[in-house]
Amino acid sequence: MAITSAIVLLAVYWFLTLFVVLPIGLKTQGDAGERLVGTHASSPVTGSLMPKLWWTTGVAIVLWAITCGIILSGIISVDDFDLYQYIAPKDPFGS
Repeated sequence: MAITSAIVLLAVYWFLTLFVVLPIGLKTQGDAGERLVGTHASSPVTGSLMPKLWWTTGVAIVLWAITCGIILSGIISVDDFDLYQYIAPKDPFGS
């Protein structure tokens, strides 16, 4: 695995984890009954973004480390995803 592949994999895990973590514990203005003029009812009451970013980073690094370990150990390789070896056209003459 090249360094750019590892960085891209970490970025993908980080953003996927962020989108999973963002709605956890979200209290909207509509839920609280404290809707401010000019805001949507689904706007958050408090902006507790920093703890979510730390959780996102921690979970993403753990997932990334597990995935990199599996790839670097050789348990899963690029050849495992080579579907052409399974669906390649057969030789009609049997040679």
